[in-house]
Amino acid sequence: MVPSAALTHALTDPGEPPLRPLPDEVAELLRTLECPPRLAAHLRLVHDVAGRLTGWVARRHPGLRFDRDAVLFGAATHDIGKILHTAELSGPGAAHEPDGRDLLLRHGVDADRARFAATHAAWAEPGVPLEDLLVSLADAVWKGKRVPDLEDLVVARLAEAAGGEAWEEFAALDDLLTAIGDTADGRLAFQAAHPIHG
Repeated sequence: MVPSAALTHALTDPGEPPLRPLPDEVAELLRTLECPPRLAAHLRLVHDVAGRLTGWVARRHPGLRFDRDAVLFGAATHDIGKILHTAELSGPGAAHEPDGRDLLLRHGVDADRARFAATHAAWAEPGVPLEDLLVSLADAVWKGKRVPDLEDLVVARLAEAAGGEAWEEFAALDDLLTAIGDTADGRLAFQAAHPIHG
């Protein structure tokens, strides 16, 4: 299957500032599934922000054990179920969440990584791992949206893991999220430049 020119552009357009490329396995899966170009662009944007978040966590807490690759994979695939529910590309809906996880499982993705498609909107559930919280946070802040309750959960998890003070974690995370939010208009424009349909 040859991907459409619009999908190829969404997957390879460097962006400004340049976006990190999706993991090869994800880009290939999106081509195979004939992903809508705007969805591919969205996945790249959230993946890029997740890269910034995980890089910040790794630098701030070098001894903290978390699965950075899983966060990046989760961010790169979190909305993949919208391939099956295209109405949810431009409107509300949550059918893409469990169906996205099932789609990934059918394509050989390990359940531990496929889960992010189903959990990215369920961050308020008890016991959500840090990795899932970071995917949810990337999915909010890419467009400059701040979700205080979600941010509080991330702060609490980082403070607990690092043995630090919550207010210090909050101040540092707030600085990062503000900086990410300051460039949200460019990300929104990048996404809008790619068509919903190929």
